Amino acid sequence: MKKLVLVTCLVTCAAAALLATNALAQTATPPARGPDIGPGGFEMTTYYVGFLYRGPKWTPEQTPDTEALQKAHLANIQKLAQEGKLLVAGPFTDGGDLRGLYVFRVASMAEAQALAETDPAVKAGRLRLEFHPWFAAKNITVTPRAP
Repeated sequence: MKKLVLVTCLVTCAAAALLATNALAQTATPPARGPDIGPGGFEMTTYYVGFLYRGPKWTPEQTPDTEALQKAHLANIQKLAQEGKLLVAGPFTDGGDLRGLYVFRVASMAEAQALAETDPAVKAGRLRLEFHPWFAAKNITVTPRAP
């Protein structure tokens, strides 16, 4: 449960950081433009966003097996975050086919896909992934609150 709360906090903090970035972008004086400078003069980069959908083996039942798979899924998220590759991860809570998202800071789409494939829930077919490149402010971060 603590991990789920942490993941939810990470997503909330990321949204707040992006809102703050947008607010600064509206007031900052932009420097000379280049291909890697975005609105408000922010240096930009490409992140890779993975959308997690219900997979072919998804079931709504909670069993000891699905609970163990969820624990392994959350442990993998923590591992990728500690490596600095996964910036944000979290679930969607509306109960639809779209279950969650990952935001990776890596060198390529292929690297993001390979990292996401390490997810036990993806390996088991409980979740499936769809990736998109995302151009956003460089060095966005999420810092969890101290306990």
